[in-house]
Amino acid sequence: MNFDSIISALPYTKPFLFVDDILQLDGQGCTGTYRFPEDSYFYKGHFKDHPVTPGVILTECMAQIGVVCLGIFLLNDLDKEKKIATEDIQIGLSSTQIDFFLPIYPGEQVKVISKKEYFRFNKLKCAVEMFNNKNELVCRGTIAGMMKASI
Repeated sequence: MNFDSIISALPYTKPFLFVDDILQLDGQGCTGTYRFPEDSYFYKGHFKDHPVTPGVILTECMAQIGVVCLGIFLLNDLDKEKKIATEDIQIGLSSTQIDFFLPIYPGEQVKVISKKEYFRFNKLKCAVEMFNNKNELVCRGTIAGMMKASI
């Protein structure tokens, strides 16, 4: 699968799609980017007069790039004969543990890097880090989810 087909297989659409580009992807991890548009809906109320990207949105961006994109790749790698479509993928977040260090402001681009810890019994667990434009660590932790193809 190429990077564009993985992004198109994601079960999200704007305004809840937080993946712009995949830079690297293999069986051990994924690296991708996303730029938070200045007019994103969540900036209107978080925080009043000083918008900051909510931690839950940063976590979702990390999950989409670091776990779901990797999971789609791994599922397709298990059975190269079948092309798994978006509607065939079942995803469920099972746990997160994230530490936050720096804020992300409207218009900033982030880079997410994940490393697979394990993928077995349909559960994918990854160590995930997010960096800002200056390559400073924004947040890091672990995210796990269930990844299954229903075909």
